[in-house]
Amino acid sequence: MTPAQALKEIQELTSKINYHNDLYYQKNTTEISDQEFDLLLKKLEHLEKEFPELKQPDSPSQRVGGTITKEFANVYHKYPMLSLGNTYSQEELEDWDARVAKGLEGDAYEYFCELKFDGVSMSLTYENGLLVRGVTRGDGVRGDDVTNNIRTIRSIPLKVKGTNAPASFEVRGEVFLPKDVFLQLNKEREDIGEERYANARNTASGTVKMQDSTEVARRKLDCYAYSLLGEDVADTHEESIQKLEAWGFNVSPTYRKCKNIQEVIKYITEWDTKRQDLPLETDGVVIKVNSLEQQERLGFTAKSPRWAIAYKYKAQSISTRLNGVTYQVGRTGAVTPVAELEPVFLAGTTVKRASLHNANEIARLGLVIGDYVFVEKGGEIIPKVTGVDFEKRKQIQKSPSVSSDYHAMSFVTTLPIHQTNQSLETFRYTDICPECNTKLVRYEGEAAHYCPNTRGCPPQIRGRIEHFIQRKAMDINSLGEQTIKQLYELGLVKSPADLYSLTREDVLRLEGFKDKSAKNLLDGISKSKETPFESVLFAIGIRYVGKTVAEKLARYFKSIDKIAEASLEDLLKAPEVGEKIAQSVYQFFRNEESQLEISRLKAAGLQFESTAKEPEKLSDVLGNKSFVISGVFERYEREQLQEIIVQNGGRVVSSVSGKLDYLLAGDNMGPSKREKAEKLGVKIISEQDFEKLLTGHTL
Repeated sequence: MTPAQALKEIQELTSKINYHNDLYYQKNTTEISDQEFDLLLKKLEHLEKEFPELKQPDSPSQRVGGTITKEFANVYHKYPMLSLGNTYSQEELEDWDARVAKGLEGDAYEYFCELKFDGVSMSLTYENGLLVRGVTRGDGVRGDDVTNNIRTIRSIPLKVKGTNAPASFEVRGEVFLPKDVFLQLNKEREDIGEERYANARNTASGTVKMQDSTEVARRKLDCYAYSLLGEDVADTHEESIQKLEAWGFNVSPTYRKCKNIQEVIKYITEWDTKRQDLPLETDGVVIKVNSLEQQERLGFTAKSPRWAIAYKYKAQSISTRLNGVTYQVGRTGAVTPVAELEPVFLAGTTVKRASLHNANEIARLGLVIGDYVFVEKGGEIIPKVTGVDFEKRKQIQKSPSVSSDYHAMSFVTTLPIHQTNQSLETFRYTDICPECNTKLVRYEGEAAHYCPNTRGCPPQIRGRIEHFIQRKAMDINSLGEQTIKQLYELGLVKSPADLYSLTREDVLRLEGFKDKSAKNLLDGISKSKETPFESVLFAIGIRYVGKTVAEKLARYFKSIDKIAEASLEDLLKAPEVGEKIAQSVYQFFRNEESQLEISRLKAAGLQFESTAKEPEKLSDVLGNKSFVISGVFERYEREQLQEIIVQNGGRVVSSVSGKLDYLLAGDNMGPSKREKAEKLGVKIISEQDFEKLLTGHTL
């Protein structure tokens, strides 16, 4: 292919990709599948790799990431990103309206209302129609330059549509994780035995500060634009929103112009329930004076504009009866308690069940069956029990039928038992697996209980097979949960390796399967043998080994045999691998059943060697210093920190000793590590201290 031919094809592919992007984000429709869209992107990437001189600054290939950012530069905002004043009542809102009227000295005015989205504020700068910079809010005066990560968000235009945009302007937007993406992320974390993310907003905030933009792209962040800034860009806020829509920005269609404060209140009331149907979390309404000239006249206080205010919805909480607690068993054997509730309508849906997390949380709440409990959704998306309605408990306790209203769960936990009243029975957490009756175990330092019967507990067996066939693993899309259940119940499949021994006759025993569907299933299983080692390693289901860790391990060790032979020290040298992951991998490959399963998968013809290259070291700035990482961090996942340390010439070790250089301490760090470090005189550093080390500073 000549450069001229390549340029023509690059332009055609770019046009197609931008067209389908616009359909999806602006018109809420699609003409092609995700797979077809990804194929167009891959073709474009291939051509740009072959002809790098033809790659354009607004190329859609930037959506997939690939840039590693060691540190984020501080950038001063041209227009300060001030916070808004908050109000929680109609009376306070009317008082604010009176101040606006007074400030405008009797002139007529109108308002513009927008929903307040629960995400991360972002400043986007465009020059000559191209996105040149994305900066976080920071302290309002300056923020972090996260441009490479922002370019991966498909709803943010890399180049504006049309030709009437000014030479330079700024767009403010809210970057967020859609509800369905957040739920999927948590499902994946639960699947590999990790704690779930607390809420979508914090997860979005952490994502925009990830150092690897490829990982950011995988998170599928979205963005709603809500403000346009620049010289003479518009006369009203409404006009600026219309321009953003015309230029290809993703603007939530939930806004409304209101003539007066009464119409504003009506809008607030209307969206209090309707907002539950939106694809992201909201926590209020932003009300702005529509005229930009009037905004300028009203001006600012030291902290916020006088021409805008945020009305915050109260977190929806409702009291309902706790009828019982059931237990779910996951792929890793984790046993999760679930509150079975008297059905109640909450935040747009009928809630019958809610998360209780673990035995610690139940003990903290002091729950008793028959209690009335408060249930919220809030930013959690999944309903959760937040407390006991003690007023209703008192009423129940006075009732002569109290003994029938309360009953104990069977089996005793090792936790302290909560005694609510001498006349009431205690709540006791199960110590037996609800699926296979095996005695549960609780590992040191973990809140969850586990069923250790990994090879005989039905949901664990089915869960491992479901994990194995998922799209990010072996991608056997002709298999599903119900088919796996049938295969298991018929005794045909009790481990992933059994899939590769299935015959046509076996599959035809399944309900609803005939010749064509049986052939499709067997063809899908056969084709999965071509899946790269990185995905195979993820598929076999080692606890704590997610997709990214599997890729790092595969590329670092190159083959399954080398991983299996690796010592704990060897494993800790690999990117993304800390003590917990290293122990899990080490134990997995020393388990006889695991060894047999790997042997069978090898015999079936799966790929167990990697051809991918490990990313090159970025620097030696950490000078072979050793680190122990503990706790939760604001800007990084712990696995990210491990990779950053290794990429910059440091070492991650598993335990605190006198030879340790630094204990990198996050929130909720275990007290034992801190105490040991203090006793041994080991330097304890914060996330901010660590970032200083990366820039060459000494501590």
